[in-house]
Amino acid sequence: VQLQASGGGVFQVGDTLRLSCVASGHTFRNYGMSWFRQAPGKEREFLGGISWNDGSTYYLASNKDRFVVSRDTVKSTVYLRMDSLKPEDTATYYCAAEATGYKGSAWRGYDYWGQGTLVTVSS
Repeated sequence: VQLQASGGGVFQVGDTLRLSCVASGHTFRNYGMSWFRQAPGKEREFLGGISWNDGSTYYLASNKDRFVVSRDTVKSTVYLRMDSLKPEDTATYYCAAEATGYKGSAWRGYDYWGQGTLVTVSS
């Protein structure tokens, strides 16, 4: 399984972020796919997860209004959308996959990780 995240860069406060994660090397039926981020000196933070099969999503209550996770099974791609960027959103963003369908917030629950894409929000 290979996960390739892209879409990072330098953004301005208030911009909208849309990241992509292309999944390859396997059939992803029954997989759970999620997005995390990690800022320097901070713990890895769960942003949202999605089931490959039916597109059902899971967010923490604290995140559900800011992040939108979606997927395109034809393109084998998972997306993360985040509106109204703030400087504190600066981090490396990672996509993760798990064959059991897990799409929860525990990062240790995922077997496969992309390389990460750096997002910098400039004020």
